[in-house]
Amino acid sequence: MNSFLDRLARAARRLAGTALRGMGLAQAPETAGGPTGDEWADGLFAHQHRSVAYKLFVPRKNTGRRRPLVLMLHGCSQNPEDFATGTQMNRLAQAHGFLVLYPAQTRHANAHRCWNWFKAQHQQRDRGEPAVLAALTQFVMSVYDVDPARVYVAGLSAGGAMADILGRAYPDLFAAVGIHSGVSAGAATDLGSALSAMKSGRPGTGERPPMPTIVFHGDADSTVHPRNGEHVVAAALAGHRGASHTAESRTQSLNGRSVTRRTYADAYGRDAVEYWLLHDGGHAWAGGNPEGSFTDPSGPDASAEMLRFFLAHPRTDRQTAFAA
Repeated sequence: MNSFLDRLARAARRLAGTALRGMGLAQAPETAGGPTGDEWADGLFAHQHRSVAYKLFVPRKNTGRRRPLVLMLHGCSQNPEDFATGTQMNRLAQAHGFLVLYPAQTRHANAHRCWNWFKAQHQQRDRGEPAVLAALTQFVMSVYDVDPARVYVAGLSAGGAMADILGRAYPDLFAAVGIHSGVSAGAATDLGSALSAMKSGRPGTGERPPMPTIVFHGDADSTVHPRNGEHVVAAALAGHRGASHTAESRTQSLNGRSVTRRTYADAYGRDAVEYWLLHDGGHAWAGGNPEGSFTDPSGPDASAEMLRFFLAHPRTDRQTAFAA
């Protein structure tokens, strides 16, 4: 019976994808089942004359409720397979029953496969890469019956910078944001200012929604200056008027990484922002699998901590009202 229901569900998703493809929107995901019954699907999505290939992880585990979705944005020179391997987010998805979406940047859009966070046309709602990434997210939500209050976005480096842009531009879609080794939205508008921000750090610009945000940055990052992590945190706090520093602790991860963790509460006393400063940490995903690129197995487990933070922050009416 379970096999029949699985085939029926996959057929329904293919039909939904085919209908959208007929409108020039999407190619139905092609799925491949793993030994655990999970799905690792490939797809192609188009929006506003832009197209993006993606991989989607759909775990076998289902809690019987509408499931969360995490949009994962890789860094420069990476791809979905590499990023999934390095972050091990699919392993957490198996355990907790959420979906993980990995879009792929193309060499045509950027020679180094970086998301174009530093260009003005890719920093606004309903334009450029933010528009296609948001539309892709909404497509997956509709096909897989995702919980609209539990949709999250996270990224590394250029992906982290684009995640911050998406959180600012689409507070009615994303409930919380995770930024690892990234740059604050609006810190650059061209390649020159991007290089300056990466070298020495630059604050972002623009109005901020009350977006729950968790930030990781190594204080020995020689690719994206650690000061950028401070700017990301400051921008996130600006969206939570009345936010205050509530706690600071210095600990060691299981693998020996020394970490300073700071937490901030909003005016209502709810946790709003977390900042993890990784001492002697470079430009790499903390706690990642060394089989992936740009990973640091020394910890802490950034994927697990982001997931914990995300699931504690479903989208609120205040976020939706900000986008109206």
